[in-house]
Amino acid sequence: MVSRAQSKVLFFFAIFIVGSFLFNEVNAQTQETELISDYELTLDEAIKIAVANNPQVKRALLSVEDSDELVKIAYSEIYPEISSSLSYTKNFEIPVNFVPAIILNPALVPPGTAPEDLIPISFSTDNSWQGGFTATQTLFRGETIVGLSSATIFKTVQSENLRATSQQVITQTRVAYYSVLAALEQFRLQQTQIKRLEQNLRENEARQRAGLVDEYAVLSLRVQLSNQRPQLIEAEYGVDEAYRVLKLTLGLPLKMEFEVKGNLNEFDILGEETNNEVNGHIAEIDQMNPFTFQKSGLDSSGLDETRGDLRVLDASLALNQKEITAVKSRFLPTVSATYNLQWSAAEPDEPTFFENSARFQTLGLNISLPLFQGFKRVADVQRVQIARKDLEEQKRAAMLNAQNEVASASEDLNRAFETAEARKIALQQATEGYERAQKRLENGLGSQLELTDAEVQVRQAEVNYALMVYQYLTAKAEYDLATGKVPYIDTEI
Repeated sequence: MVSRAQSKVLFFFAIFIVGSFLFNEVNAQTQETELISDYELTLDEAIKIAVANNPQVKRALLSVEDSDELVKIAYSEIYPEISSSLSYTKNFEIPVNFVPAIILNPALVPPGTAPEDLIPISFSTDNSWQGGFTATQTLFRGETIVGLSSATIFKTVQSENLRATSQQVITQTRVAYYSVLAALEQFRLQQTQIKRLEQNLRENEARQRAGLVDEYAVLSLRVQLSNQRPQLIEAEYGVDEAYRVLKLTLGLPLKMEFEVKGNLNEFDILGEETNNEVNGHIAEIDQMNPFTFQKSGLDSSGLDETRGDLRVLDASLALNQKEITAVKSRFLPTVSATYNLQWSAAEPDEPTFFENSARFQTLGLNISLPLFQGFKRVADVQRVQIARKDLEEQKRAAMLNAQNEVASASEDLNRAFETAEARKIALQQATEGYERAQKRLENGLGSQLELTDAEVQVRQAEVNYALMVYQYLTAKAEYDLATGKVPYIDTEI
């Protein structure tokens, strides 16, 4: 039976494989040209590449793998420890010991030796061997028993950390992707503005030659055009910067070139059918965790079950409880058994290797109970209990922060919903007004100032609408993270 934590890890590995395939595909496309690749990256592909290639996710995966090894280390404590040894000694000069002459056979004592004199006696031979096996089995040790369950909980902590890290990386990817679209929209609007000014300038120069407008009208357009070109350059640099941030989030080389797919001015946050060819992939991910407009009565319950940071703290509290039990178990005795199987041999002159040997076996039971070690053990218990209180305070602060993040993201979404219709109508009206002002000027009924004002209103309406869509998509990504329901991790694909 696969546990929930294990299934999450397996899912991340699956996304890692898919993302690696997409990464290789993007890389292959990039190698075909040194300038701009025609590969158009969707938000879905960007998320999968980020999960597979982002350094933070990779480090979190390594931590999970490391926790597997720690579980093996914990279980090794309950297995017997078996060791072997073999030693050989060659005595070039046989060592002697001195004993009183009174304890020896009088026949062996040299004449004239007093009873209290010391006589050198040899107790060894020219060659000696010693070898065998020793097995030690821990029968009871409190920390070992607690460590088995602690290692499993530690793996859960790392799995939850992987989940939380993936949530954050996916959200960062979404925000970075939307930032590129916003920067592209700013660049497009600046290009459109300059094209309009250049068109108006050409038309007014023709009218000036025909004597319909004076030189001041032409000069005014030239000034507007000169003021607008630096903004186009700034917008172009803004696009480059947004792409760099996205590449860093995806873990891709900065020199890799690709384009993102989507258009903020064609994204309707109020429309039911937003799955068009341009923005369908964005709308699909956006609606994985639906949000309903609500002015009051925000429900923030269940965050401790969905939020990544809160789940990590819950797992850390469970691990801390095991640590408290383990430290308290140091007051209990440690019981172990030791078995020895040994061979020994001793031979004079040339060695014949164990021709004259003996074997012996021993079995011992060891009980160790530290009676007093100062106040170290008591202090250790107090420290882990203090650490638990600290974790509880961290969770309380994290819960308050989570509730605030949900409320802030919800307010941003509500603001976008409330202003979306007005922004949409304003854009339509500004576009219609510009077209009318242009026709009026062509028919000699309007003025250049009137057309310029209408053009400014169109540009402002386009910027406001695109900015509203960007703020909505960003707030929605933050809302998904705040509620702990991030696409591809906590929602259905």
